[in-house]
Amino acid sequence: PLDELAEVEISSEDAGCPIESALLPAAGAGWRAAVPGKQTIRLLFPQPQALRRIHLSFVETAVQRTQEYLLRWSADGGQSFRDIVRQQWNFNPQASISQTEEHRVDLAGVTVLELIIVPDIGNEHAIASLAQLRIA
Repeated sequence: PLDELAEVEISSEDAGCPIESALLPAAGAGWRAAVPGKQTIRLLFPQPQALRRIHLSFVETAVQRTQEYLLRWSADGGQSFRDIVRQQWNFNPQASISQTEEHRVDLAGVTVLELIIVPDIGNEHAIASLAQLRIA
């Protein structure tokens, strides 16, 4: 269980949509930032972890926007990072409201997993959200 393996740091959080809603099964509708702009979610592992799979899910039903996220990891407590993936996705309420990604990785000794979300590369006032983050 992720809540037993890691501590979580977040740059912002809407009290009605806490990070636990995205990290724990059946815990809610997902996380949402309290302020607009780029947001960071960090999983800090006191004991280094081996990761094989990272599942991300995003949902946007109201606003057309182009989101970008960067997923990266560190083996030295966050002193240096290696990118896993940087990806953009176009949300459109009439056509494409969700993005689900399953990243298969072979990472050993992970002490920090970091997700950086730019909710809309063309609008600094957009609010970031995350429906699910799972690791295995």
